[in-house]
Amino acid sequence: MLATPWICRNCAARIIRPLSKRFVRLQSTAALSESIPPALLTRARTIASEHKELTNKLSDGFDTRVAKKIGEYSPIVNALGQWDKANDSVTELTSLIHDSTTDPELRSLAADDLTETRTQLSTASQSLITSLVPVHPFAHLPCILEIRPGAGGSEAAIFAGDLFRMYMSFCNHNGFRTNLLKYENINGNSEAGVPLSEAIFEVENDNAYGVFRCEAGVHRVQRVPATETKGRTHTSAVSVHVLPSLQENSSAEENFDDPESDYYIDVKEVKVEVMRASGAGGQHVNKTESAVRLTHIPTNTVVAMQDSRSQHKNKEKAWALLRSRIAQSRREQREEELANMRRSVIGVAKMGRGDKVRTYNWGQQRVTDHRSGTTVHDLDDVMEGGQNLEKVMESVRSWLMERDVEALIAEDGQAK
Repeated sequence: MLATPWICRNCAARIIRPLSKRFVRLQSTAALSESIPPALLTRARTIASEHKELTNKLSDGFDTRVAKKIGEYSPIVNALGQWDKANDSVTELTSLIHDSTTDPELRSLAADDLTETRTQLSTASQSLITSLVPVHPFAHLPCILEIRPGAGGSEAAIFAGDLFRMYMSFCNHNGFRTNLLKYENINGNSEAGVPLSEAIFEVENDNAYGVFRCEAGVHRVQRVPATETKGRTHTSAVSVHVLPSLQENSSAEENFDDPESDYYIDVKEVKVEVMRASGAGGQHVNKTESAVRLTHIPTNTVVAMQDSRSQHKNKEKAWALLRSRIAQSRREQREEELANMRRSVIGVAKMGRGDKVRTYNWGQQRVTDHRSGTTVHDLDDVMEGGQNLEKVMESVRSWLMERDVEALIAEDGQAK
C-alpha cells in the first residue's frame, strides 16, 4: 500500500474493514463556497467577527444592549461554524480523492464519505442562509384573513366560500384557533349556503402571520359552474388579504401610542360613525344603532362592522381591523420602496398581493402556484385543507425566502 500524507478520520476508522471492489465516480472540484452566495458568506463572517468583539467587551462588564446583540448574532455564528466544519471536510475529502498517491481502497472510502458530507454541507448552507435572512416584522403575530370575490360574478362568490371553508379546515387540521369577525353573503346577511360576499376571520395563534403570509394575492378558479348549460369552463377570481393582528390587550399595546409604530393611528384622523344595522336579523335590525363605521381620513381606509348586537364590541373589532390594515399598508409601502431600489440589481420586483398567485383547475384536479411553480394533482385534498395545501404553502414560503436572499445580496451590492 502506498503511503499517504494524510488520512481523514472517517476513512481511518473504516480502513480496517474488509473491502470489495467498487466503482468510484470522481466528484467535481468546483469551488465549494458556491453552495452559499459569497455575499451572504461575507456578511456571516463580518457578523462573527463583531460577535467575538462584543463577547470580549461583555467580559469587561455586563451591558444589556451588548448581551442582546450577542444573542441575536449567536444563531448566525453557530450556523457559520457548522458550515465551515462541513466545508472543510468536503475540501479534505475531495483533495484525498484526487491525490494520485492515494490508495484505491482509501479513495473509495473517501468517495463514500464525500456523498454524505456534501449532504451535511447542503443542510448547513440552508441553516446559515435562514439565520441570515431577517425575520418578517409581523411573522410572530396572529393574523387576519380577508376573502372577497373578484371577477366572475356569482361563480367568484361561490369560490370565495370554497376558499373560506378550505382555510377553516386547514386551521382545524393544524390546531389553529379562529375567530370569525365578519361573514356576509351576497344577500347582505350571514345565512349559510348562499354565495359569499366577504369573510374576515382572525387566526389567533402566535406566528400565524408567518404561516399564512404566503396566501395573500389573487386566487383563480377554472371550472364549469353548476349554472352552465353548455359545459363551458369559466374563469373566476377571489382576492385574499393577510393582515397582522395585534389586540389592544396584548403585551405590545404600547405600539398603539408610539408614532413610529406601524399600528399607530391618530384618533383625530379617524371619522367614527354609528348607525342602525342592516339586513335580516329580527327586532335588532333597524332599531338599535349598533353598527360602526370607521374612516381613516388620510388613507381613506374604511372599516364597517355590524356582526355583534353590541356597539362596543363592533367598535372594538373595527378598530382592531383598521389598525391591521393600516399597519399592513405601511409595511407594503416600505417593501415597494425597497423593491424599486433593488429592481436594477435583482431584475424583477417581488410579486405583490394584487398578482395572480394560484390557479385551481377542477377539470384537471390541479392546483398550481405561480410563484414557486409547484403543482399538485389532488385538488380535493387541497380544498379540504389537507397535506397537499401545506405542501403548496411551504413551497411559497421557500420562494419568499429566496426572494429575501436576493434582496440581501442586492442591498450588499448597493452598499459597496
